[in-house]
Order: sequence, then C-alpha cells, then structure tokens
Amino acid sequence: MAITDPRVIRWAETLTHFCLDVQPGEIVGILSTPLAEPLIREVYRSVLQAGGYPLVALSLPALRPILLAEGSTEQIGWRSPFDHVIAQQIDKRLRISADPNPLALATIDPARQAHHTAPPTTDGKRATRHMEAPSSPKYIRWCGTLWPTEGSAQLAGMSLGEFEEFVFAACFLNHEDPAAQWMALGAQQQRAIDWLRGKDTVHIIAEGTDLTLRVGGRTFINSDGKRNFPSGEFFTGPIEDSAHGTIRFDIPSARDGRIVRDVRLTFAEGKVVEAHAAEGEEYLRTMLDLDEGARRLGEFAFGNNFGITRGIINTLYDEKIGGTIHMALGESYPETGGLNHSAIHWDFICDLRRGGEVTIDGIPFLRDGKFIVAW
Repeated sequence: MAITDPRVIRWAETLTHFCLDVQPGEIVGILSTPLAEPLIREVYRSVLQAGGYPLVALSLPALRPILLAEGSTEQIGWRSPFDHVIAQQIDKRLRISADPNPLALATIDPARQAHHTAPPTTDGKRATRHMEAPSSPKYIRWCGTLWPTEGSAQLAGMSLGEFEEFVFAACFLNHEDPAAQWMALGAQQQRAIDWLRGKDTVHIIAEGTDLTLRVGGRTFINSDGKRNFPSGEFFTGPIEDSAHGTIRFDIPSARDGRIVRDVRLTFAEGKVVEAHAAEGEEYLRTMLDLDEGARRLGEFAFGNNFGITRGIINTLYDEKIGGTIHMALGESYPETGGLNHSAIHWDFICDLRRGGEVTIDGIPFLRDGKFIVAW
C-alpha cells in the first residue's frame, strides 16, 4: 500500500473528525503496533491539525504470547500502571488493531487467557469473573479500527492487496466524503430502530435454524461507525430467559486465536442446553462453562453494511455483513437494558442471504438478506 494513498488520509480524517470529534486542546491516545505506521502517522497529523495532542502508545504483538505462556498467575493478572496513567490523561482513545498473526494465541490455555482479560480491581490486580471493574473517573470517547496486515489477510483467504481493497470498501473510503456515507447509513438504521420500538417477539428461520427470542422493553442501539470503524449494525439485549429453539451460525468465528466453525446452539428458557461445532467444539464448550452468564445471550443484532460482502473471520467486520444477524453469548451492553453478566462477550453470525427470514411480532422484517419493511 502506498503511504500517500488518499484513502489512508481520508481514513485518518474520518477517525479524527467523524468518529472521535477531536477538539482543540484534547489529548488523543493512539494505541496500536508498529505495523499500522501509515495510518498512525496520518492520524497523528490530523489530530495536530484539529488542535489536539496526539499521544502514541505502541505495543509489540510478540510479547502477549510470551506472557500468557510463561507468566505466573499473578503476572498474567497484573495490570500495568502505564495503562492507568494513559486512561487518566487522555480525552479520546483510538485503538488500531494491527496483528501480524491473529491466531498466535491458539495454543494458550483458555483459562489463562480469561484470567488475563478479567476486569481489574482497585489495587491493579484482576477481579474474579463476577466482579465489576471500578468506575472510570471520566468518560473517554473511543473508536476501534483494523489495519490490514499479512496475517489478517491470510486468515481472510486473500492477498494483502485484495484485503486492503476490501477494507477500503467496507469503510466507505473510496468515497470522497466517507463521513457523509456513514451519516446516511446511521439515518437509515435509525428509521429501522424507530420501527422496532414497541415490538417484542423475534422469530428467525433458516437452514438449521428455528429460534425465537423477545426484545420487548429493550433498546436498540444505532452503531453508525463512530465507535467501531467500520460498523453498520443495530443491536439490543434480548430478554435473558426468552431464547428458545435452535440456531446455526454458519460464518466462522475466532476468539483468543481459536477458530470455531458451523456452530449449532439449542436454547431453552434462554439458556444454551446443547452446543456443537464442526471445528473448535471443545473450546466452545469450555467457554460456555466459564460462568453462569456465558450460556445466555447478551446481544441480538442486525448486520447492515452491504459493503462487507463476505466473512473474514474477524468479528469487527463479520458481524456487520448486510443481510445477517448475530448474537453474542455472555455480557450485555447496559445501554440496551440487557441484564446478563459474564466474563465473555462472544459474537456468532448467522447468514440469512440464502433463504433466511426474520419476523417481528409476525411481520416479515428481513428475507433473503434484504430488509422488506418500509421504514
């Protein structure tokens, strides 16, 4: 990728102004790895031009596997005071994922990884799965995006050049004004959310899928690119004991460096009572037994980014594919009204573009991957 590619400049400017709305005098934390240098450089420049103060924190991807494989339980659970200092100082945070090998943690014990990612206690150590993290002293507006690397391209089954073009299209960066495209998408999604207000029963039908759940009284959130970039989804927290039936998630998912494929879950009274996967079933079952909330749904969502045309085994992109729905096992987002708690939030995607249908209170809403309700 040429470092002067205008789409990288658009990317940086969109992150700075549309996503983070950087104002003069604000400190902007930019967290990434050296692999994302072209985008880091342009964001740095854009933040300066906006009157902000860019603070770059780079990590080396090779260090985390060493910690998780060789560290003691105490070392794995320790949180660096550097993280706390940055959180205290910055006003906005941008995380640019740029991993040379998305599967680098595939051989690490899942329990060690769960201990590493558990919320912190006030003394800097890690909390148990059921303990909430201490309140942040201030709200930090944040955004996350993905810089294309050889590793992520390989996982997606593309050359690096093909993957770069895929990323540009998904982020609307081929348009002269990407922010205008995101605002238009956000307005469309808001019309869908307005229509869904007051509705209750969701019924999903597809090959291997016949599942109902309820969303009455819960809030749908419009994810329009300001936090996840790219985005293009609207999501809520389903009523915790409402999911009933079976669903097949046919788009592969990766978590903690492990891939699971063709996941089939059966729910009764909101809880997973049967789970199978063509690949990664043992790991799936380990995560389901992590805590009480891991077997219940924390999220239900519609993907609405039709610039993302296929799965790449990366949740940031795959859950936004237009014409899909996704559900997350585990932790709910409190802004949706969801009440489920867990140490995990694991998204699974169901492709409805070939014969799938969603009805809302008996009204056809999505068929063959196309929204059919006039908003």
